[in-house]
Amino acid sequence: MGTALVYHEDMTAARLLWDDPECEIECPERLTTALERLQQRGLEQRCLRLAAREASEAELGLVHSPEYVALLQGTQALGTGELQTLSGQYDAVYFHPSTFHCARLAAGAALQLVDAVLAGAVRNGLALVRPPGHHSQRAAANGFCVFNNVAIAAKHAQRQHGLHRILIVDWDVHHGQGIQYIFEDDPSVLYFSWHRYEHGRFWPYLRESDADAVGQGPGLGFTVNLPWNQVGMGNADYVAAFLHVLLPVAFEFNPELVLVSAGFDSAIGDPEGQMQATPECFAHLTQLLQMLAGGRVCAVLEGGYHLESLSQSVCMMVQALLGDPAPPLSGPMVPHASALESIESVRVAQAPHWMSLQQQGQRGLGRDGASGSHAVAVTLNHPLGVAPVLSPSPRSPEGRPSPLLLPGGPEFKAAATQDVAALSSLLDQLRLNPTPPVRTAVALTAPDAALALPSDVLCEEGSAPQEETQAWARPHEALAQDRALTALGKVLYLLDRILDGQVSSGIAVTPASAAAATLDVAIRCGLSHGAQRLLCLAVGQLDRPPDLTDDGYDSQVMCMSGSASSFQPDLVLVALGPAHGLRDPQAALLAALLRGPAGGRVLVLVDEESTPQLAVVLARVLHGEAAPSLGPFSMASPEEVQALMQLRGQLEPRWKMLQVATEAGGPGSG
Repeated sequence: MGTALVYHEDMTAARLLWDDPECEIECPERLTTALERLQQRGLEQRCLRLAAREASEAELGLVHSPEYVALLQGTQALGTGELQTLSGQYDAVYFHPSTFHCARLAAGAALQLVDAVLAGAVRNGLALVRPPGHHSQRAAANGFCVFNNVAIAAKHAQRQHGLHRILIVDWDVHHGQGIQYIFEDDPSVLYFSWHRYEHGRFWPYLRESDADAVGQGPGLGFTVNLPWNQVGMGNADYVAAFLHVLLPVAFEFNPELVLVSAGFDSAIGDPEGQMQATPECFAHLTQLLQMLAGGRVCAVLEGGYHLESLSQSVCMMVQALLGDPAPPLSGPMVPHASALESIESVRVAQAPHWMSLQQQGQRGLGRDGASGSHAVAVTLNHPLGVAPVLSPSPRSPEGRPSPLLLPGGPEFKAAATQDVAALSSLLDQLRLNPTPPVRTAVALTAPDAALALPSDVLCEEGSAPQEETQAWARPHEALAQDRALTALGKVLYLLDRILDGQVSSGIAVTPASAAAATLDVAIRCGLSHGAQRLLCLAVGQLDRPPDLTDDGYDSQVMCMSGSASSFQPDLVLVALGPAHGLRDPQAALLAALLRGPAGGRVLVLVDEESTPQLAVVLARVLHGEAAPSLGPFSMASPEEVQALMQLRGQLEPRWKMLQVATEAGGPGSG
């Protein structure tokens, strides 16, 4: 199973035939540039390429009225003047003689992708389409959108594949009001949208785009709107929105399929969004979504009008879909005060409808049969620092762009120059961090377990030199036995390969009696071999590694038992010791979460008393496969909730990504 890329060159045929500064940004080059960049990076060649088909009239009718479909069909015979007149009847729309064909291909591409994923032909995929769709309504084009591609795909998944729970994640910078209207009373579709709102002063200027619009009738709570009330939102804000709003609700909803309205006008450099999220942030967001629905993620392109930012963001998303580790995000990760206010408002509005939000700041999601809940708050950071607040809304109240922000306008030029420079610097940094040649390596003690591994997972046979291994083992009595010393040699060899860039992630099995000592050696060895910041997560009956302050490592290591809060690590160590109590799906989810912070550089030490299947499941997840489903949702116990709240209270003053609300005095502002 791989990743599908659905495309058809005919979707580049439609273009603007008259002068309209508002519509000229929706151009064919949006697709051709993105496809060229995928080809240059070798990503297209790794995907299963599918040629888009046209959606049938019956399929379009799942969402749109017959009269509207007939109207669009008639545009094929209209002249330029008639097309311009008809376009003027809608908000921010233009028609071309090829629009009907292009729009049918766009909807059909989304349907093909859903069919391929649900049939098991591929694991996930991207439909690279235009025109976009999320603004389109039952009988109206809107905001460059003709047919609502994602909504049609969701209806198709319900009717043809019998799905009962579909999550739609809309990270376009504009509110997808078309999708919201279609599903606002449907509890089988959970719609999450973040969007530039500015207290209603940004297009489409709708009251129902605010956080308190939560659906209607049986659909109450199944519409989740997160309004951004300032521009300049960046990686910290986007990741915080996922961790504190989307993921708790999504795990509780337990979707069977994830559809992404993948608009990249929410990325840095885009004139519509004026946001600061960098391309690699979308790889991290995609990885987080792959923890849902068994990894069945279907992304469909929406907006994105800065060609370089769009194409790089598309590449990052496809890399994540292919299972590649996301490049690390670095720099200060402090959400804006405005973002925290928005997140808090959404949590308050949604709390009556979702158990997972009813305890302020709760992280633990108890599962039937689990021995306990484990808090994992992942702090991801980006290299451009805290984004500046740029200009106000680029559209006037009449719905037209401000002249200052049209191409050629002074504010547009200043913002574009700043963002292009930042994007160029980012891309230079990404080129300095190539993907290791081996994605995952394992050192197992049960040879039969290797038979269940993906064919390109390396079964590591090497070991560190005996003298080096003995030197590291000497302070620990538990490592004196031959079996423990042999296992330590394999751990050290695997750790060296991760740190020198030959291997991305690894798994090693250790004797139960030597688990704590092996972890201590791995920490010290990692720091001495070049790791600057090391995150250690220990679960089970393990002694906490000795205080490293005397060795000068006090600011370089974070070690916690049963929970973790990342701090910009460049290496993650996970130790599953005796009696760790995690079922395979829980451990796999933990590994999936921890792939992100250090760019996939993760070493997992597994107690040999664990089942061989656990090491296999972890290897598959670190290799980029989806984690197994956690199953039906149940709340954590009151005792677990209290413990997690206490832990969060201890950590929040230092780790701002744990905040879910602003404090008096406004910390978190950027």
